[in-house]
Order: sequence, then C-alpha cells, then structure tokens
Amino acid sequence: MSKVYIIGTGPGDEELLTLKAVEVLKECTAVLYDRLVSNNILNYLNENCEIYYCGKEPGCHYKSQDEINKILVSLAKEGHIVGRIKGGDPYVFGRGGEEVLSLIEEDIEFEVIPGVTSPISVLNYAGIPITQREIAQSFHIVTGMTASKSNINWEAISKEKGTLVFMMGLNKLGSIIENLISNGKDINTKVAVVMRGTSSKQKKVVGTLKNIEAKVKEAKLKSPCIIVMGDVVELNNKLNWYERNPLFGLNICITRSKEQSLNLKKKLRRLGAEVTEINSIKIQETKENLDAVKNRLGDYDHIILTSVNGVKVFFNYLIENKIDIRTIKAKFSVIGKGTRKALEERGVRSFIMGKDFLAEGLFEELKPHLTEGEKVLIPCSSLSREYLKEEIEKLGLYVDKIHTYNTICGEVKNKRVFEEVDFVLYTSPSTVNNMINMFSVEEIKSKFSIAIGPQTYKALKEKSIEAHVCKEHSEEGFLKEIIEIYNNYKKEWRKW
Repeated sequence: MSKVYIIGTGPGDEELLTLKAVEVLKECTAVLYDRLVSNNILNYLNENCEIYYCGKEPGCHYKSQDEINKILVSLAKEGHIVGRIKGGDPYVFGRGGEEVLSLIEEDIEFEVIPGVTSPISVLNYAGIPITQREIAQSFHIVTGMTASKSNINWEAISKEKGTLVFMMGLNKLGSIIENLISNGKDINTKVAVVMRGTSSKQKKVVGTLKNIEAKVKEAKLKSPCIIVMGDVVELNNKLNWYERNPLFGLNICITRSKEQSLNLKKKLRRLGAEVTEINSIKIQETKENLDAVKNRLGDYDHIILTSVNGVKVFFNYLIENKIDIRTIKAKFSVIGKGTRKALEERGVRSFIMGKDFLAEGLFEELKPHLTEGEKVLIPCSSLSREYLKEEIEKLGLYVDKIHTYNTICGEVKNKRVFEEVDFVLYTSPSTVNNMINMFSVEEIKSKFSIAIGPQTYKALKEKSIEAHVCKEHSEEGFLKEIIEIYNNYKKEWRKW
C-alpha cells in the first residue's frame, strides 16, 4: 500500500537524525531529497530505492515546489512508499505543509516525521543557547527570505527583549539590519551569523547590528546561515563545545563496507570530525567454496584468517552447516587486532596475531610454529595475495587457500558528498581502485589521502596519488595519529 512520509532529518549532523526517521528511510522505495540533507542520510535507504534530487540551491532551484508536489503524488499513485527527505523540521520554514496539502487533495496517506530544527540545534553547536534565565525568556524565529517585504511586523520584533533568529536570511542581512534599526533596535545589539551549523564547515561570525554585515562579507560566509540577535550571543565563547573538539573542521571519508565502517565512524565523531561514509566495497559471500573441504575441516593444523570479513564468512558457514567448532583441532592465527577481536567475539582465541596489517608480519611470527607435513587452511578474499600460501608451502606444509568472499565495487548514492571531503582513509588496494572507479583520479588527488598500510600506499602511488602512510598499520594506529596528521595539515594549509 502506498504512503508518503515527509521526513525531517535535522540540521546536518547525522547523529541528530531521529530513530523514527531511520526506520522510515529503510521502508522507502522512492525518495526525493535536496541540498540541505546531510551527507550520509541516503546510506540508510535500501539498495533498490529510487532516488530523485530536487536541488533547492539559492537562486537556482532545480525543481519548483509545484513540481515536487506533483512528483510526490505521482510516485505514491505508482504504489511507492515515498520519502520526502528535508533538512531540519518539515514544518519550520520547510514547506512541508504545502506538500501535505497536495497529498490530502489526492487522498494519499501520509505521515510527517519531525526533525531536530536548525534554529535551536545550530545555535547550540555555536555555543549560543536560544533562551537563558535572566537573559532571554522568549525567542522569535523569522524567515529572512521575506525581510524586504511588508509582511513582517518590524516595529514589534524590534522591541522584543528575547532572542531573534532569522533563517535563510544571509542575502537579506542588510535589509534585516536596516529594518530593525529604523524601528528602534539598538545598534549595539549582539549578533552572530552561523554558517553550515553542526557540520565540519561550520563557521561563526560575531558582532553587533552596527558591524556584522561588514564582518560577514570579510569572512565570506555563504548560505545556509542562521542569524541570531540578543544578549545570549555573549555566551558563545563560554558555552562553545563543538568547535573545541580536536578534529573540528575536518570532513573525513571512510571507504570500507558499511558494517566495517561503524566502529571507526563512531570514534572519529567523538573526536569532532564529520564523517562521510562511502562504502566503496561490498562483500559478496562465496562460502559455498568451503564445500570442497567441508569433510576435512577437522584435519587442519592451522587456520589463518586475514580479515574481519574472513572471520564472519567462515563462522557463518560453520553455523549454516551445523558444524561443531569443537571438531576443529586447528590453531587460529590472524592478521591485525580487528580480525582478532572478530574471532574472540565468536569465542575463539587466536594462536598468533600478526601485529602489522601485513601477511609478511604474520608469516614471520607464525613460521617458528609451523612443522613440515602440517595442513593449513586459508579462507580469504578472491583478491587476496598468494604470499602466505607460497611461503608456507616452501616450508613443506599443505595449504588450501579457499576464496570465501569477493570484494566488489560499491555504489555511491550521492556523489555531491565527496565535494565536502577533506581527508580520505583507504584501508586496502580494493578501496583505492573502487574509489577511483566511483569518482576519478583527479578528484581523488584533490583530497588528502591516508593509506592504512604499505600495500594500500602502493596502490595509490601506482595512480600517482600522494598519500600519508600510517605508522601502525591498523585502525587503532590510524586513530592514534589522526589528530597529529590534522594539526600538521592545518599548519601547511595556513601557509597557502
């Protein structure tokens, strides 16, 4: 049964998306979105969802509101579960009411999902409370787009003692100031203008009615911006928390599969970074290849797992085939802490862990424990190197290397998100090659590239892409270094 959801997705920070919005996005079979929707929202959609971009750029709307209303109606009549994805809250200058009325006219079922509204949340991220005891007991939110027209009672709002907030008013700032002052507003009233609030591109300018317009021009602020006036602006430094985070101002792209991105994404956000998730790889399981050795799993002396995906697919195979882990006598060895953790989560301790994110490191540590004539199983990606198999066979052991999954190229639902990215973290040669397929070498070169290890660095260098290589070839090593990398990057950037 068709239905239309008008979905508020908040001001920009993905973590301000509501639980209900996430659930509804997963149900949609078609969505319409515009430029104010934050970078990862489309990642919550199912793979087969149809996606339509509505534009809504200032001064150059891609689709008119009437066109959007008609598309919503048309998609619903085709039988879709439609999502109209909007920044902020649909009913706070979001034209959500107009869209709902068009649905009512056609007797189409709808639901409106509230979103965290930007006039409150953006000010929070800028260190400005919209109300404060003994300072501001009220607030008024006004659309700045009609500032030059006569339908705003300038005399009334000029006399208000509470907080004034103007949305979508950057291009009308001069007119707003003129109307307020001419109606008696003190020229020394504190004013702040916040650009791209709650994102890595957040920028704040503070002044008074007298000088704010000049300061905004000097800072080269661009839409979208929120303008706030009143005594609460005085608190912006004292209550500033977001801009003090060590990675504030950094938009970093992580290129792993969706499942593997979760932990790193969370840790980077806690440091203040905005994280753009582009799942450049998808895992296609081929665990049926293990059927060839199914009856011999108990014969192996060593099982080597080289990735988190390798662990997941191998143990899924055991579960699906009702194979008791106790029948496997082999010692499990792994590459990297992430793989070790994935193994331990399944109740198995690793025998040897290669500390470096490299097959060479694991082989050197495992070598003294290998005996001629022993049997080794390596369940791994179809793109994995032959190094371990070849080196272990040289020692007189029997090695079965089984491809249990393919690493295939993912897809990006909104290519515009890459424009906002500053850093890109690559965790394997596959992520390098797939990102180049998704974008281009030139686009990749315009970003600061970080390789998790030497093999990944080699893949970048082969495309003449300069990159920083992590000292420790692991996710933990990257996290230890990222603040230092970012601080050095900012120093170099300032020189330019």
